[in-house]
This record gives sequence, structure tokens and C-alpha cells, in this order.
Amino acid sequence: MNYKMMGKFISQILMVEAGFMLPALLISLFDGETNAVRGFVMAIAVAVVVSLGLYLLCRKSQKRFYAKEGMVCVGISWICMSLIGCLPFCVSGEIPHFLDALFEIVSGFTTTGASILSDVEALSRGIMYWRSFSHWLGGMGVLVFLLALAPSGEHSNGFTMHLLRAESPGPNVGKLVPKMKTTARILYLIYILLTVLNIMFLTFGDMPMFDAVCTAFGTAGTGGFGIRNDSIASYSPYIQNVCTVFMLLFGVNFSCYYLLLIRQVKAVFRDEELRMYVGIVIASIVLITLNIRGYYDTIGETIRHAAFQVASIITTTGFATTDFDLWPSFSKGILLALMLLGACAGSTGGGLKCGRALLIIKNLCRNMRRLLNPKRVEVVRFNGHAVGEQVLENTNTYLAAYVAILLVSFLLISMDGLSMTTNLSAVTACFNNIGPGFDAVGATCNYSVFSGFSKVILILDMLAGRLEIFPMLLLASKSTWRHS
Repeated sequence: MNYKMMGKFISQILMVEAGFMLPALLISLFDGETNAVRGFVMAIAVAVVVSLGLYLLCRKSQKRFYAKEGMVCVGISWICMSLIGCLPFCVSGEIPHFLDALFEIVSGFTTTGASILSDVEALSRGIMYWRSFSHWLGGMGVLVFLLALAPSGEHSNGFTMHLLRAESPGPNVGKLVPKMKTTARILYLIYILLTVLNIMFLTFGDMPMFDAVCTAFGTAGTGGFGIRNDSIASYSPYIQNVCTVFMLLFGVNFSCYYLLLIRQVKAVFRDEELRMYVGIVIASIVLITLNIRGYYDTIGETIRHAAFQVASIITTTGFATTDFDLWPSFSKGILLALMLLGACAGSTGGGLKCGRALLIIKNLCRNMRRLLNPKRVEVVRFNGHAVGEQVLENTNTYLAAYVAILLVSFLLISMDGLSMTTNLSAVTACFNNIGPGFDAVGATCNYSVFSGFSKVILILDMLAGRLEIFPMLLLASKSTWRHS
């Protein structure tokens, strides 16, 4: 295990985190929020001191980095980033209890959007900005950002690939271009461009600039932290429609946007995962609209709410325009299924991912045909290319771990004595990085009802869901730390 190389990366990540806190500090200074200023100064100081200490200890590290180091480094980085990122909430006194502050920032960085706050509007603007920005930073991943900034001359393709694979969502991560650093830069440029476009369209609807920026951060990261107590419900239909469109756009695999940039439009339309994603979205909107007709005054309003909630849930964003917990069971069942499915691989969304679900279905169909004809040789194809057996094996392993963690987490938090609907939807919403669930954790409620133990379980679920399970499992494995 190359501990020094890992320490060096973590030191750089903490320094980046400290830099990203500066805008929130400036907002707090401008508003004269003394407590918030103290919180950010303390957090920045801790991040800088720890970062410099790690860098001095690990500056002579060797660039020998393998898959195990990549996953462990990502897991530890996100934990360290969360422990320091929650300090502004806690030190300022705006979220006085450390565990609640940690829950809130982990929910932010993992783009979950689950909150323990009952009055979001009571937060100062600096704290509110940092809370929303955590979505944007976590959406694409801080390590991907670090790789995008790294000098091109560094001979580090080995560890950059391992880090990108450990942090990026989806069954398989490849290169858009030959160099991984260039891939990271392309991803972030697309991410920034879409975020800026989102802000522009929101301001066209007379949304205040601060609101537009914070809402765009939540939309881009598919996180869902609102800056109003009713999420997006009190904004105009135009703004709600803009959020619907951009949530769906950020749920698309970013490689599709790269293909559009290089004018390979046909390849985008042939993408099987994209077609599955669009088809499920359209079908879900139609079915829910038919099911909730009569709940709203006009068919236009019904379609708007149905489309918004489908987009919010399948992309695991978690914004809300209405209390969907009051909808019929059929509509809530569709939303629960979308929670489990999630958006496309290579997007900022969470969940199982459409690409992974498609591989599972194709592999199941192949194995069924093998039962009928054992001698038949057949490969699984995705977008016209044969899928390696290792990828299929990893997908099946992921599914097994996915189901096991859901069940164990559900049983553990059930000790709080809340309803089965609350517990199941809370675990599903946190593990799939969605945010709102049903019943006591519905769109108009929050997660403060859980005990400290259950909040720890849900924190681990959020981290495991965002990091595709395996980095967090490796941290808990004895073999990871055993000397070879």
C-alpha cells in the first residue's frame, strides 16, 4: 500500500476544499454574519494545517499506484473532506450538533439532498451557499477536479485511471481521449458549461441571482438541497420547467455530450442506455399523469408536476414541487422503482444506473437462452460492442452488494421503531443519493426523526452509494490493510 502517495493526494484535496470555502467566507463577511465567518475561518485553518502536515510527511512519495490504492484513497478522501466540510455548520452554531452537521455535508457532497433541517431559510447566506455548492463539487467529484488541474506533463496515467474509476459512477469508466487528464478536463468543461447555461435560463425567469446559482448547483450535482423550505414549489412554472429539463440533462452520460461536440450525432442516438433512459422517463410521466389526473386543476399542471418529480427522482436530484407522498400508490410505486434505477452511468446521478440495469437484463436473457441450449456460445453486446466477462462479473457482484447493503441498513435503522415505509424509503433514498423518501421522510419532512445510530448508518449508505460501494467496502476489509 503506497501510503505516502495517498497522503499526498489527500493533502491536495483538502487544500482544494479550503479554496472552495473562500467564496462562502466572502459572502458571510459581506453580510456581516460573524458566526458564519468564524466557522469558515476555523474550517479553512484546519484544512490548511492538515493539508500542509500531510504534504510535508508525504512529499517524497513514489508514483506507484494500483487499483486498491485508488479505491482506498477515494474512500478516505471523501471521509476527510466531509469531516472538515461540516465544521462551518457546527462552529457557526447553525447546525450545532456535530453528527447532524456531518449528516448534512455528507448528504451535500454525495449529492443526496437528505436534510435534518426543518427551517432551511433560517441559514445565513454563506452557510446556505456552502451547503448548495457541496452538491456541485461532489457531483463530478473533487478528485476528477484535481486530475483536471494537474499538469499535463506528469507521467501519472496509472493512478489517474484508478482514481477516476473509483470516483466516477457507472459499471465501467473509459477514456474519452487518450490521456486521462484531458478526459477529466473535458468532463469538467462540459459540467461547467451546462451549469452556466442553467443559471442563465433560471435568471431569465426573474429568479434572483443567489437563488439561481444555488439552485443550479443542486441541479448540476443532481443533489436537491433547496434554499426555500418548500424546495422549488413556490417558484414559477417556468423555473420549475427549466429545472426539469436540466435535471434530465445532467442525468445523461457526459460522454454523449462529448460525442455531440465532435459531431458524432448518430452515435448518440444509437446509445442503448440513453434510449432506455429517455423511454423510461416518457413512460413514467405518461403513467403518473394518467394516475394523478384530478389531483390538480388543469392537465398542464398535472403534466408539469409529474414530469418534474420523474426527472427529480430518476436523476436522484430530490427537488420537489408538490407533496408526492399524497399521490396514489401506483404513482409512488413508479417513483420508488425510479429511485432504485437511477440515471445514466457517467452522469452526476446516483442509483443502480440504467447502463448497469441494461447489462443485468441482457446477461439474464443470455443465461436463460443458455439453459435451453447449453452448447450455444453467445456474448453480451452493448452499443454494438462485446462486453467482457469481467465487466459482467463485476456488475453481478455490485448487484449482490447493493441488495445486501440495502437489507442490512433497513434492518439496522428499523430499531428506531419508525414505520416500514419510512425506513425502507430512507435507506433507498440515501443509498441511491436521492434525498426525500416517503412517510416521515417525505418531500415535506426531514431526517431529524432518526436516532444518532441510524444517522451514522445512513451517512455510510450515502458514501457507499456515491462511491459505487467498493471503495467503502475495501476500507472495512482487513485484507486491504494487510501487508503483502
